[in-house]
Amino acid sequence: MQLTSFSDFAFRALIYMGTLPEGELTSISKVTELYGVSRNHMVKVINKLGHAGFVTTVRGKHGGIRLARPPASIGLGEVIRALEPLRLIDCGSPFCHIVPACRLKDVLQQATDAFVQVLDQYTLADMLSDNPELIALLAPTE
Repeated sequence: MQLTSFSDFAFRALIYMGTLPEGELTSISKVTELYGVSRNHMVKVINKLGHAGFVTTVRGKHGGIRLARPPASIGLGEVIRALEPLRLIDCGSPFCHIVPACRLKDVLQQATDAFVQVLDQYTLADMLSDNPELIALLAPTE
């Protein structure tokens, strides 16, 4: 299974925000600069993360973005469920004439469920804790 770049960018943004002191704001520009990704795409990612309750956006001159919840309360499986369609094949469009007898869709659903169940065992905090190398890589450079 391959995740979309949308989820990839979302995890990158969440990881970076998770390394910041609690409540500290950052900017979409900072995240895009840090990872070298499209600002337009990251704006959409942050918007979706905000609607899903993972990120808070603060408007105004001193505004920015930050985690809406502590990293320990952000499950990786929860993030994937909010961002990915999690349907590996589309059996309805265009209509497939073997749907009534096809077993593949059930096998693929079981595989997807197993994938997400593994992600459910981890939180954003698990990606950050005892990871000084990550913290150093994401630390601001003066």
